[in-house]
Amino acid sequence: RYEPTWQSLDARPLPAWFDEAKLGVFVHWGVFSVPSFGSEWFWWYWQKEKRAPYVRFMEANYPPGFKYEDFGPLFTAEFFDPNQWADILRASGAKYVVLTSKHHEGFTLWGSKYSWNWNAVDVGPKRDLVGELATSIRNRTDLHFGLYHSLFEWFNPLFLEDATNVFKTRMFPTSKSLPELYEIVTKYQPEIIWSDGNGNAPDTYWNSTGFLAWLYNDSPVRDTVVTNDRWGVGSICRHGGFYTCSDRYNPGHLLPHKWENCMTIDKQSWGYRRDAKLGDYLTIEELVKQLVETVSCGGNLLMNIGPTHDGRIAAIFEERLRQMGTWLRVNGEAIYGTKPWRAQNDSVTPEVWYTSRPKEGKVYALFLNWPISGILALGEPQATLGETEVSLIGHKELLKWVAQEEKGMVVALPQLSLKQLPCLWGWALQMTNIN
Repeated sequence: RYEPTWQSLDARPLPAWFDEAKLGVFVHWGVFSVPSFGSEWFWWYWQKEKRAPYVRFMEANYPPGFKYEDFGPLFTAEFFDPNQWADILRASGAKYVVLTSKHHEGFTLWGSKYSWNWNAVDVGPKRDLVGELATSIRNRTDLHFGLYHSLFEWFNPLFLEDATNVFKTRMFPTSKSLPELYEIVTKYQPEIIWSDGNGNAPDTYWNSTGFLAWLYNDSPVRDTVVTNDRWGVGSICRHGGFYTCSDRYNPGHLLPHKWENCMTIDKQSWGYRRDAKLGDYLTIEELVKQLVETVSCGGNLLMNIGPTHDGRIAAIFEERLRQMGTWLRVNGEAIYGTKPWRAQNDSVTPEVWYTSRPKEGKVYALFLNWPISGILALGEPQATLGETEVSLIGHKELLKWVAQEEKGMVVALPQLSLKQLPCLWGWALQMTNIN
């Protein structure tokens, strides 16, 4: 049994499925999807920081006296089809999904008894959005279902009073935040608890170690659940299951602890933005690059989309997800279930990244630019003539290669037309008996 101390909790082995999964989809959905302007931090930027674009937006489009709470009934989700969402998520090649059960605005996407009249069953959709998606994911896919939960809430009076008391009082976590966490775990049995938003309070205020000890010892998901590192001031990148370290974290080198790169397809926002331009979205080439770099360095990629207030996954997000799935159907062997190799990227040719399957004696070289010459020079692999075999994933024939004088190899790629290429956004060589 795990004790409610970081020393004990941090010793828990990470369930193996998470490292093998490599790719997840983050879904930021909430009342902020109604104004869908600027950022999911709309309420804070408008009311607290009073940023000019947000103030002007409200003055131009809503009557005087309109409050953020008035957006609640406009969060309608009439087009939300959880089966359709599940099918799109499955087509992405992702192995897990993380839904924002509650963001910093405090609105819960399930009918929480601790969030009276500020939840999706009482207001707006009048539906249990968490439960519906969980059911569809489990019935139609093999994805692991996870939930994001914000510890703090920007404008909750109980939290603000605790903050005024320098967190010497704990009214908010005991009456709101912790009961919600126990509620979502017991009711929906998520296999990921993605915590966020410490509100500048320490983990002792949140009783994070007490909750995690229950989660790992006695909860219905104790054997499979995975957690992140956002459990109070000072815990990020130090404590918890996998490390996130910061949003859009991509160190470019191997880390000793399992980590995740949580990032957004919309470069500017986590929530849906009606004011987004086409150039604000990452291209599929950029997304594949993020995936390859992340996995080579031992991380998972959590790729975020923001649905609309009426429950649609916008066509641009659906396209990116399906494109990623298309790429993974060809190259997934070099991604899923792999381990980092001794070198993460190549020393001779830029944009070549490595993964491996040590038990099978396989190393994969993922390259993001097809050389015009048809020759790919690799500085890291040490090959043996007569033993090492090289092939292009998605192409049946073995490839010819020659060893360089010092180390490394030069591989002659097959002469293929665009139509014959196994994929257009990145390729992978499989190499056996490589040192």
